[in-house]
Amino acid sequence: MSDVDVCEAITRVHHDEWARIVAALTRRFGDLDIAEEAAAEAFATAVERWPADGVPPNPGAWLTTTANRKAIDRIRRENKRDDKHREAQMVYDDPPEPVGAIDDDRLRLIFTCCHPALAVESRVALTLRMVGGLTVPEIARAFLVQGTAMERRITRAKAKIKAARIPYRMPSADDLPARVSGVLAVLFLVFNEGYLASGPGTDPVRHDLTAEAIRLTRLIRALLPQDGEVAGLLALMLLIEARRPARVSASGELVPLAEQDRGAWDAELIAEGHRLVRERLAAAAAGAAPGRYQILAAINAVHTSARDVRDTDWSQVLALYDQLVRLDPSPIIALNRAIAVAELDGPEVALAIVDRLAETLAGYHAYHATRADLLRRLGQSRQSRAAYDRAIELAGNTGETAYLTRRRDQLQ
Repeated sequence: MSDVDVCEAITRVHHDEWARIVAALTRRFGDLDIAEEAAAEAFATAVERWPADGVPPNPGAWLTTTANRKAIDRIRRENKRDDKHREAQMVYDDPPEPVGAIDDDRLRLIFTCCHPALAVESRVALTLRMVGGLTVPEIARAFLVQGTAMERRITRAKAKIKAARIPYRMPSADDLPARVSGVLAVLFLVFNEGYLASGPGTDPVRHDLTAEAIRLTRLIRALLPQDGEVAGLLALMLLIEARRPARVSASGELVPLAEQDRGAWDAELIAEGHRLVRERLAAAAAGAAPGRYQILAAINAVHTSARDVRDTDWSQVLALYDQLVRLDPSPIIALNRAIAVAELDGPEVALAIVDRLAETLAGYHAYHATRADLLRRLGQSRQSRAAYDRAIELAGNTGETAYLTRRRDQLQ
């Protein structure tokens, strides 16, 4: 096996086994620091030894055994075996899981990293590090902070877990829906940062982040296959990711949905997303009320079902938004609903809806971009220009700024 083949094997095993190894070590030793360091050392040993020795028949088992030895060596070096033993024993002595609970250490690790006692930005960073296996510099680059600052953020999060004695266990049956919702919110934050990357100098779309969010959501889906919102979020991500090849023009502008080359969309991702949506629609027909992510996925399924933007079933889109508003009456949902209203009832009706959101969405660039487009369609160029100016001022995405600037400059 060539060095290139070995390198590819290590990368593949890292994707497949990192979370499993870290989770197993965390369960055994009760310490995220030890788990993270030992797992990283095991992979470093693989990089050193596998080119000469060959990839072992069971790479995951080899890495887990090596990581366990590294962890024990560290505990011995620190001469704190008694303290560490007590911490590990505290994990083992937790009350038994309820009968029927999902027993997977990776899921326990995800719930620990996404515990509501942690700040949202800490949950995101810790999940990407401990579950996703991204390096601290990679996470820092993703969220436009210095590596040392990200290292401190992750260190503080781990320290809080230890100090607050946040348990490494599955939530109770009563707490599980809310806790799953928190996990999905973290993954959606990661995906959105990739889908509409913020900050100057970054690519308009960050495929590394959208791909990682999808990978982690697939993991959650495998662990919680009956959860409708997990399926809904995965479908939503897939249907949005499918449009990525057509989302940025050759000049670096974001291309809106109506102007995208639909032939460039990823047909396999669309087919998978549609299949998940159909499964959830069947569940809804059987009486399972859909959640927020399932409805958003259904809206995206309508858009990706149309061969041409003129074929879009806007009445179905609006009906889905009406359903979503009842679940999530947020101003952003109301803004997106107004776009569907504009297609059915005209820009004047939609503008009246949008203007009622002025106070709550004054600092949101998409609010001003939507107003600018509606005003343009109504022939109110001066007001449209002012709205475009405000949207450009607030937009953080380089491709979106370029698109909005061109649209503004096209006004008569």
